[in-house]
Amino acid sequence: MRISTSWGQQQAVNSMLNRQYELSQTQLALGNGKAIQTPADNPAAAARAVDVSSASAQNDQYTRNIQSASNRLATEEQSLSSAGDILDRIRTLTLEGMNGTQTDESRKSIAAELRQNLSALASLANTRDGQGEYIFAGSRTSTQPFTVSDLSVTYGGDQNQRMVAAAPGMQVATGDDGDSVFMAIKGGNGTFTTSAGTTNTGTAVVQTTSVTDASQWDGRTYGVTFTSPTTYEIHDLTDPAAPVVSTGTYTGDSGAIQFKGAQLNLTGTPATGDTFTVAPSSNQDVFSSVGNIITALEAGGGGGAAMNNQLNAQLMNLDQVQGNFLNTRTQIGARMNVLDQQTDIGSDASLQYKSTLSDLTELDYASATSKFAQQQSALDVAQQAYVKMQNLSLFNYLK
Repeated sequence: MRISTSWGQQQAVNSMLNRQYELSQTQLALGNGKAIQTPADNPAAAARAVDVSSASAQNDQYTRNIQSASNRLATEEQSLSSAGDILDRIRTLTLEGMNGTQTDESRKSIAAELRQNLSALASLANTRDGQGEYIFAGSRTSTQPFTVSDLSVTYGGDQNQRMVAAAPGMQVATGDDGDSVFMAIKGGNGTFTTSAGTTNTGTAVVQTTSVTDASQWDGRTYGVTFTSPTTYEIHDLTDPAAPVVSTGTYTGDSGAIQFKGAQLNLTGTPATGDTFTVAPSSNQDVFSSVGNIITALEAGGGGGAAMNNQLNAQLMNLDQVQGNFLNTRTQIGARMNVLDQQTDIGSDASLQYKSTLSDLTELDYASATSKFAQQQSALDVAQQAYVKMQNLSLFNYLK
């Protein structure tokens, strides 16, 4: 086969160009530290690197979500802790107001401080997070949830919870709606409430209540009527025509009245005809409970059994609020523990993703340096061969 001189020279040039390209690619890799300059260099590794990069970016987003959720939950927990401290102060002031040594003027002074506490409580209920969003507004985070008008507080949020993705398939609540935290709280002891008749003339006061046997409590409304200072009857107020449920003897020493699994602990001496109502618990918001305490203290009249019955009933409501705050804080703590655990998992995953990407895309400098030296030698050889080929012509031979 006849091979022309020009063809041989072109082949040599092509060989040198190939060696130069390979050398330049290796030099570029040494410069930027990347083993893959284009997907064509290693299609399988490039595709794998894209998948790992996507997973790493998603993991980073989960980490940001967790940080934001943790900050929001920490803000909520601190707000409820402060709200609990305010309730403790409200309880202390209420007990002071019930002291028989207080006058109407001193009770009004106590009520004035309670008004400040009510405002502080509403302010905490309107707490915002670092992004300026309301913590207790449900999903309406841009709308102020609680509006105060004298002793009345209304809720303008909803009953939804904001959720955040903390991991694939894992949603964690970043807060609690204000309705469930501050508004929809069962009054009394959580099962039933008590109230004294407005026409009572005796000194009997309901101090505490409890459920001794939940299986006996049927959720109906009952009335306790004292037929004498030492005897009483229980009537079913839901069905006034029904016969007397039970009767009993009351003594100021024990002061316990029991029926249908409910127990009332009274002190003082009732008058004949005095009544107390026992009704199933309904929702009582914390602001109304505090407002009722303020109203009772501001009413004047020298205190007495009527005021003390009202205040004791509100104190039992506040106990339910404190219990609800504690339950909510417990749930917050559980969520924060889950987020902390997921943070550790995400941190480990991030390290693994970085290691995998490094294996796929980062340059092995020792190998690349050796390869560069080999390619440089190959280029030198190709260039020397080309110089010799330039002299391989018939005219040079004839010389």
